[in-house]
Amino acid sequence: MAEQKPSLMRPEAVTTGVSAPVAAPIQPSVVYAAESPSALDAQYEGRAAGHTYAREGHPNAAALAARIATMEGCAGGLVTGSGMAAVASALMGLLRAGDHVVGGDQLYGRSLRLMREELPRLGIATSLADATEAGAVAAALRPETRMILIETVSNPMLRVADLEGIAELAQARGILLAVDGTFTTPRALRAVEHGADIVIHSVTKLLSGHADATLGWVGARDAALLARMESFAVTMGLTASPFDCWLAERGLLTFELRYDRAEATAAALAERLGDLPGVGGLRYPLSADHPDRARAAALLGARGCNMVTFEVAGGRAGADAFARAAGEAGLPMAPTLGDAGSTLSHPASSSHRGLDAAARAALGIGEGTFRLSVGLEPEEALFAALAAGAEAARAAAG
Repeated sequence: MAEQKPSLMRPEAVTTGVSAPVAAPIQPSVVYAAESPSALDAQYEGRAAGHTYAREGHPNAAALAARIATMEGCAGGLVTGSGMAAVASALMGLLRAGDHVVGGDQLYGRSLRLMREELPRLGIATSLADATEAGAVAAALRPETRMILIETVSNPMLRVADLEGIAELAQARGILLAVDGTFTTPRALRAVEHGADIVIHSVTKLLSGHADATLGWVGARDAALLARMESFAVTMGLTASPFDCWLAERGLLTFELRYDRAEATAAALAERLGDLPGVGGLRYPLSADHPDRARAAALLGARGCNMVTFEVAGGRAGADAFARAAGEAGLPMAPTLGDAGSTLSHPASSSHRGLDAAARAALGIGEGTFRLSVGLEPEEALFAALAAGAEAARAAAG
């Protein structure tokens, strides 16, 4: 009988006799038996394949990591227990005391807190710069700078990084470039093709896509970089659950369909939201008035992501009224994105609550700022919920 090869569409399965399961199995074992000490040595030294202890890897994580690495065009990848664990693996696995890292000033809130609070106490110096301008990043560099961390499209204000300019700068200076591609995913942009050394994803979001698995992934152009990040993640116990990995691998089967549908609906809503009284400050990467429209078109082509950010009238009172009315109409507020169901997020009270009002204002985040993560619902149903929220916000604003 000819050898059965893994399906390109289906999760990797284990062959059993003359047949193979169509769905991937979950393998929850914490430990794996070795034939002998020499056989175990062979595994640890990379001369034989296998697993030892789940903190060091397991079949479900390996299958998911390899699948995302193929999507991103990386040499390999590592699945972690959350998106922030992936960010930490890149920063803390590759940097040491005395090093300096420059981050985009509009990074996700917890990434900002890691940069501002945790890395400095470990002796790693940090600076923040406007990632939409390579010149601003260049001005923040120091002789001891070892890494630049940016997001392709920022959370939540949807600014588009000057990826190619920053990549050219990093390569010229011998600095590692790490790119968080959670918003764009490899469907819209493969960051290694634009000069990134390291790619990061919160798999919890669009890749998994069903709000039932908490995972991260970090991959690298260079296998040696990946090995260093993996060693840190294993030592710190940033382990991914086999069940969550299984759920995410299943989610990848519909990823492209989900992404394309949500992106198309987001683009349509972005054209309509500005017509609602009391809604302003609309941000969508491909909108004509987006400050980075030209760069978005050059970098992403016709891809605009599934996120729309906007401002409602009335400050916090307006925001409360908007969220209640939209929720009653079927659009919940929740601190997540990328689900099959659409969600609203209020950055001032969730992702960026760790920043004071002045720091949030500097990023363009006010009490009336909302980020909409578009899912699979019909456009008209979503617009009706947003319209109900906008009307309530205007009433609250007086």
